[in-house]
Amino acid sequence: MCGIVGAISNKNVVSTLIEGLSRLEYRGYDSAGVAVINAQGIERVRAVGRVSAMTDKANEVQLSGLVGIGHTRWATHGGVTESNAHPHVSKGEVAVVHNGIIENHEEQRSRLIALGYDFISQTDTEVIAHLIHYYHTQGATLLAATQKAATELTGAFAIGVISVKEPDVLITARFGCPLLIGLGEGSNYIASDVSAVLSVTRKVMYLEDGDVAEMTREKVVIYGRDGQTVTRQIHISDVSLASMELGPYTHFMQKEIHEQPRAIADTLEAVIADKHFSPALFGAEADEILKQIDSILILAAGTSYYAALTAKYWIEDLAQLPVNVEIASEYRYRKSVPNPRQLIVTISQSGETLDTMEALKHAKSLGQNLTLAICNVLESAIPRASELVFYTRAGAEIGVASTKAFTTQLVALFVLAVTLAKQRGLLKAEQEHEHLNGLRQLAVSVQHALNLEPQIREWAKAFADKQNALFLGRGIHYPIALEGALKLKEISYIHAEAYPAGELKHGPLALVDSSMPIVVIAPNDSLLEKVKSNMQEVKARGGELFVFADADSRFTASDGVHVIRTPRNVGLLSPILHSIPVQLLAYHAALLKGTDVDKPRNLAKSVTVE
Repeated sequence: MCGIVGAISNKNVVSTLIEGLSRLEYRGYDSAGVAVINAQGIERVRAVGRVSAMTDKANEVQLSGLVGIGHTRWATHGGVTESNAHPHVSKGEVAVVHNGIIENHEEQRSRLIALGYDFISQTDTEVIAHLIHYYHTQGATLLAATQKAATELTGAFAIGVISVKEPDVLITARFGCPLLIGLGEGSNYIASDVSAVLSVTRKVMYLEDGDVAEMTREKVVIYGRDGQTVTRQIHISDVSLASMELGPYTHFMQKEIHEQPRAIADTLEAVIADKHFSPALFGAEADEILKQIDSILILAAGTSYYAALTAKYWIEDLAQLPVNVEIASEYRYRKSVPNPRQLIVTISQSGETLDTMEALKHAKSLGQNLTLAICNVLESAIPRASELVFYTRAGAEIGVASTKAFTTQLVALFVLAVTLAKQRGLLKAEQEHEHLNGLRQLAVSVQHALNLEPQIREWAKAFADKQNALFLGRGIHYPIALEGALKLKEISYIHAEAYPAGELKHGPLALVDSSMPIVVIAPNDSLLEKVKSNMQEVKARGGELFVFADADSRFTASDGVHVIRTPRNVGLLSPILHSIPVQLLAYHAALLKGTDVDKPRNLAKSVTVE
């Protein structure tokens, strides 16, 4: 969940470290810090809060060094204090930054205290610094000390290490958390995400689980889990720095909401160009693999889980394959019935979500090896561990609350549903053409939904002073109600829940009064009349209704019933279209409340800890 960066160069690395941390701040913003090696030994600057606070302190002391590491923190062990901020230093000689969690830190802490080490933080990370220092003082090189320490730590972690005894070396290790190496001229870098190094290099290598690397200014040597040297492929990143700038927008979330027509069009480019749905969209072996399956299990977390719930409706409707959807963090902690003919689909924006990655590993350990990843980040861990992959093309998503990643995941899952239906002989030629035409027009329909923003901005005024809200949907739109409630709660801090509208009378109706706004997803589908009946139940109890409908849904606004209509019904693709208004509602409610839209409290973008 935290972000780490490191550099070794022939010139001062501090500005590179700070810029990298600024681009990694979406991963955590409780505190930030940098440590370098210079004539004074290890010199460290840390500050609670944003990277800018730490930057001011670094500028004040004119921090400089040719090798250094930096960190932006999302607090897990220990409160948000400067003493808990990274980098952590052992006896003034070894400094460490760390993303992840050390599960046996209490055991190691007791052992290290007995060896004479003092702990000044509450973090699990400090044991890493002391453990590496201990082996380093026993005569091991910094590389060997790190390798030895790594074998004694349990959990998931990515680390960067420097030592005054080896000032021309930077060590890094990956065990379960994302990490890459950037290759420069007379300089090399480490980072949690490619965005942190784009200003200095586009040549990157993605480390595999268990890799430990020794880096100098001119050379990188990577050692695999068995301690032998290994080669990792060099990639030229095509991520644009411009995509990570705000441009004319006030917030990244606002920018990313408005980028959705382009993101959807880019994700669909291959489908539209081919003019048909082909298993080859999911990989060279997809046709053979998909022919073997008799059911599907989708594993995901957070917003991706709601995309999965939507996909269940599509796949069972079109392809007539049974679909189970499980929260990734729960799946691996229960006894399940493995089915080697079941397709395991994992969904992750970053491709590094730890719960989802571990759930995938668990499924494979049970003999379920037919795997498909839907992901937005090339060469990330989950796609590399899967037989098939469909990359969404949402581009960089910086705002913590997912928007364009969610809608492009929905697009990918719809393509999967139609592809499976076609492969199973359940799709007529005219139906395929109809679905292609719907996808071809989807970006324009989403733009029409974005044009509703002025009306939604007015609605947000009715939410900003409320403590609670209820979202209702039926059938395939129930997951969109869930997503709307999540968006509102995570960026405006308004407590929001979502229910299938038919469940109102089974309990939630007791909450309804004039102080709780009720958002209803009500497209013109087969359940519309049922939804209208549920709305009458709310109105009779004094609830105020905010209805997102279609142009032809025949809703009439009245006292206590507010209606916004999308321009037209888009059939099975309606969940994608109705995602846009709930995103805009959350965004404008958060603006009115004055919360930090892009960096909501207690959250971070990439969840790489359990």
